[in-house]
Amino acid sequence: MAETKKETLAEKVKRLSRGLRGTLADSLKDEHTGSLRSDDQLLLKFHGMYQQDDRDRRDERALKKLERLYSFMIRLRIPGGMIGPVHWEALHNVAGENSTGTIKITTRQTVQLHGILKSKIKPTIKAFDSVFLDSIAACGDVNRNVTCTSNPAASPLHKEVFGYAGEISRSLLPKTRAYYEIWLDENLIAEKEEPEDPLYKDVYLPRKFKIAIAIPPYNDVDLFTNDIGLIAIIENGQLLGFNVAVGGGLGTTHGNPDTYPRVGTVFGFIPKKDILKVVYEIVTVQRDFGNREDRKLSRLKYTLDRLGVEFYKREVEKRAGISFEPTKDFQFTQRSDDFGWKQDAAGNWHYTVFVENGRVCDEHGYNLKTALLEVSKTRRATFRFTCNQNLILSDIFPKDKDLIESILVKFGVHRKTAEVSPIRKNSIACVALNTCSLALAEAQRYLPSLIDKIEPILSKHGLASEPISIRMTGCPNGCARPYISEIGLVGTSYGKYNLHLGADAEGYRLNKKYKEDLDESAILQELDGLFGKYSKERNGKESFGDYINRIGILN
Repeated sequence: MAETKKETLAEKVKRLSRGLRGTLADSLKDEHTGSLRSDDQLLLKFHGMYQQDDRDRRDERALKKLERLYSFMIRLRIPGGMIGPVHWEALHNVAGENSTGTIKITTRQTVQLHGILKSKIKPTIKAFDSVFLDSIAACGDVNRNVTCTSNPAASPLHKEVFGYAGEISRSLLPKTRAYYEIWLDENLIAEKEEPEDPLYKDVYLPRKFKIAIAIPPYNDVDLFTNDIGLIAIIENGQLLGFNVAVGGGLGTTHGNPDTYPRVGTVFGFIPKKDILKVVYEIVTVQRDFGNREDRKLSRLKYTLDRLGVEFYKREVEKRAGISFEPTKDFQFTQRSDDFGWKQDAAGNWHYTVFVENGRVCDEHGYNLKTALLEVSKTRRATFRFTCNQNLILSDIFPKDKDLIESILVKFGVHRKTAEVSPIRKNSIACVALNTCSLALAEAQRYLPSLIDKIEPILSKHGLASEPISIRMTGCPNGCARPYISEIGLVGTSYGKYNLHLGADAEGYRLNKKYKEDLDESAILQELDGLFGKYSKERNGKESFGDYINRIGILN
């Protein structure tokens, strides 16, 4: 008799959720606690939210025998990362009324709000719905927000390529009406009337799923870190289709050698008319073959390595009825954002604003949030988020450029963006403490002050103008993509980080762990010595990551 595999709690909760409904409606009505029932906390992710608490105050609350200060984070689904000025104004108002007030630009080209009380969840979602924004499938074991090269100045065909982000997102959305029933008071439907979901069925995916689209030579989406990466192939002014990379992913677990980061493997080229079908079937293969017994080994990268690249590729071809063509030539040369003004082929202007760690707020005399609200009220710019946590004021007609420029100058945004050091412009940090339940160390609250101390070291060695990428996470899950940066800092405990080095500047190559459990003084000491050698021994314009990789100091 064949051995029956044990069903994990997560798989059981999904299977019995009645289309992601669970008992969420009842949990919301319970006024005796600020939290939700445990099973509902898992289902909540599929609706684009996480339950969190203020970890800075856990001990204080425990001493007083009080419940933790629970609140919720909501993340919007914004394929390609573009919203209009009306959307931004609504986001500004919702953040001020229902959350901490800070708008957080994520590393996946969307935004999230923190500190929303349970009683404010429905009003928040209804406010977003009034301007046609939603959080469906922004989290959970489904396809997440689809990202795309952000700046329209990247290509005359940006609009066409960008359109695929929305098409893919819509094609991979769950079919259940639970979101609309629970949060928007849509009438309950009879179970027999629930629309069939041929993609997700009642088990959804083994884990989260990420898709990115890049337009060479720009790799601002970190394409090879995604489950599916689509590389736009443009020849003679026409979009032919996409090279398809499969199996990227960065999350690991400290002390578990079976977990590892991986860059995607390019399967080949697919014409644009067939790309939606191929993407869909890549997802179904992961649905059917992904590991559902161990969530730490459930991402597509592990499925691909377990089954083998050729098996996975053939299975996709069989299901789609389409064969991969040979990979077409492409080259990435830039991963950072183009700050300041850029003009596109149609003559319109786009201004990339530096937003440190994606935090849009008014603090320390720098009123970025107020400035962006004033821009939105002109109705003369759209808002595009980048995977590097920055913001593009976009699609500005030439006649309106001076008006937007005057607002940026008035609030010091233009000066701030121009004066920030290259390493700070190439920094990313995850949220970490005080809200993320997985964080072992600080990230977004600490990285700016660490860079304050790294900048003088770079200047000492004549490297102040080098655009070295540095990324920090509070745990090994990789949300800020530290494993594919030239300097990666991964939290191990409070104040301690593993130091990773050696990724290339363009995003093809992972870095490697160099030293473990370093505190601030040790990090600065190591970087001081390495920067000193780099400044003397580099070959021409060799990047810091390429230098580290060449001299062979990594295991």
